[in-house]
Amino acid sequence: MEKILFYINSIHYGGAERVMTNLANMFSAEGYEVILVTSFFDKNEYSLNNKIKRLSLENKNYKQFFIRKNISRTYKLRKICKSERPDIVVSFMAEPNFRAILATRFLGIRTLISVRNDPNKEYSSIIYKLLAKLLYPLASGCVFQTEEAKKWFPAIVQRRSKIILNHVDEKFYEINYVGKRKNIVSVGRLEAQKNHKLLIEAFAKIADDFPTENLIIYGEGSEKQMLQDLTKNLGIKDRVFFMGLSDNIQEDIKDAKLFILASNYEGLPNVIMEAMTLGIPVISTDCPCGGPRQLIDNNVNGILVSVGNIEEMSNAMRNVLNCPSFAEYLGTNAKLSSIEFEPYKVFKVWEKYIQSIVHQT
Repeated sequence: MEKILFYINSIHYGGAERVMTNLANMFSAEGYEVILVTSFFDKNEYSLNNKIKRLSLENKNYKQFFIRKNISRTYKLRKICKSERPDIVVSFMAEPNFRAILATRFLGIRTLISVRNDPNKEYSSIIYKLLAKLLYPLASGCVFQTEEAKKWFPAIVQRRSKIILNHVDEKFYEINYVGKRKNIVSVGRLEAQKNHKLLIEAFAKIADDFPTENLIIYGEGSEKQMLQDLTKNLGIKDRVFFMGLSDNIQEDIKDAKLFILASNYEGLPNVIMEAMTLGIPVISTDCPCGGPRQLIDNNVNGILVSVGNIEEMSNAMRNVLNCPSFAEYLGTNAKLSSIEFEPYKVFKVWEKYIQSIVHQT
């Protein structure tokens, strides 16, 4: 079996971090020799199979100037690559991708990079855009989550690439909720990207019409106080609950009547896929770089609304809550769609692609 080195900045809570951790665990379980390298150790990290060799470039996330940080981390990653001699390095996110490509140059080690967010946001600075255009064609392959993200990059990168969906953890498939559904839920960091402000304002427009439904929000972030103040100003502070982080989110949201994602931009949102697997009707903004659109067939297995449009969001919420048969239709179709996210099915796509890169001539 091949030796695979996975590299990302951290495996602290986050969508890309969770996908990489799960992939590393699955490859290890299938008999591959797996090393997982992070730029630094962090608190509350995802758990790894004890067969996986865990390494880090630094003990913590030291504050350093951009150039110094990247030179230092690239040098340390190269030392590990020379020592471990993996058959392939798999990296996620912009800076780790840049470092992985540079660290493996002339070592005879394949590199598989992955773009996990909207390129217009992740590569918005001149230096990131330049590095992506110069370095990504040197990678052996690239995984994208959406066609829209793929089209941002040069043709040579697109030709060597593959679109692979995230997988949903098996524990979500083990739940088949039967009972009365209640409340509206959302899961995501309390940051501007997720636009919980729009969600709360949209809920305020319908709250009086649905007095038994509350808005339940899971996540932490820098906008928490602002959002709490907003609920007070809108007179709905007793109807909106900020639950913080959850280690058992599938149990916490399994009986939800409606799941909302109000983001301004996303990659391929794991939270939408998880809600669909649980059979919860989903409403999402049709945000770049096309992740929700890739998952949702509008008005069939979910609903798409325009980014930043409070009226569209509140109307969609009202339509689902007013019509139980429509809600059931959306939820049933969402659950049927989730077969595409099953862990082993997605793992086999990754495995086949990695094998093709390792053995290419």
